[in-house]
Amino acid sequence: MSLTEILLITLAGVAAGTINTVVGSGTLVTFPTLLAFGYPAVPANISNSVGLVAGGVSGSWGYRKEVVGAGPRLRQLGPMSLLGAAVGALLLIWLPASAFDAIVPTLILLGIVLVLIGPWLQKRAAVRHEGQGPTMSQGRRAMLIGGVFVCGVYGGYFGAAQGVLLMGLMSAILPDSLQRLNGIKNILSTIVNSVAALTFVIVSFHSVRWEVSLLIAIGSVLGGLIGAKVGRKLPPWLLRAFIVLVGVIAIVTLV
Repeated sequence: MSLTEILLITLAGVAAGTINTVVGSGTLVTFPTLLAFGYPAVPANISNSVGLVAGGVSGSWGYRKEVVGAGPRLRQLGPMSLLGAAVGALLLIWLPASAFDAIVPTLILLGIVLVLIGPWLQKRAAVRHEGQGPTMSQGRRAMLIGGVFVCGVYGGYFGAAQGVLLMGLMSAILPDSLQRLNGIKNILSTIVNSVAALTFVIVSFHSVRWEVSLLIAIGSVLGGLIGAKVGRKLPPWLLRAFIVLVGVIAIVTLV
């Protein structure tokens, strides 16, 4: 591994940790970076998932004030993220690599679309929740729990835009503030990445490129702290534009 490769993968980890904490979709930075250096798609995704766990922990810690009092919500949704992540990780391992190569460009495109329409979804959610009480109907609760499980499956299988998917889902259903939802999103995403990483290590230990995971972990820890401290002060349009650019590059690289 050359010095240039070490520096660029670490910097990609910093960017991913920052973006995951603030917006989501950090995998759209690290995954194509690994592809550009010639790593096969499945080992790159597995190594990336293992490395980004550390950034999720630091980002969640940085948002700890926003989730004070959110224990009941997390106890309700956390198990769904855990189960979904295990299913998604096993699907990645069991399905042939050709399936991953075929599916991932579509998933990245979906992630780009979600990043672009995120502000519109949040504005609609704000109007919908205006004057709404704290109670939730059984139908909305089932939709939320089922949606979080599906997001967990998606996150365990690939992970790009997992945070955006969660924010879109929760902001469309829950009346909580977006900052509070972002804190919950960080914890749920970290649960998914942790379960997926543990599954990969146990079931497919040989597929993990540990030197890559370590570099991403180092970078993403720093990125998570940056995202929690100053990321919310950055123009959202700039972060979204960057994610879209990297996502398009990833699709072109894969196709």
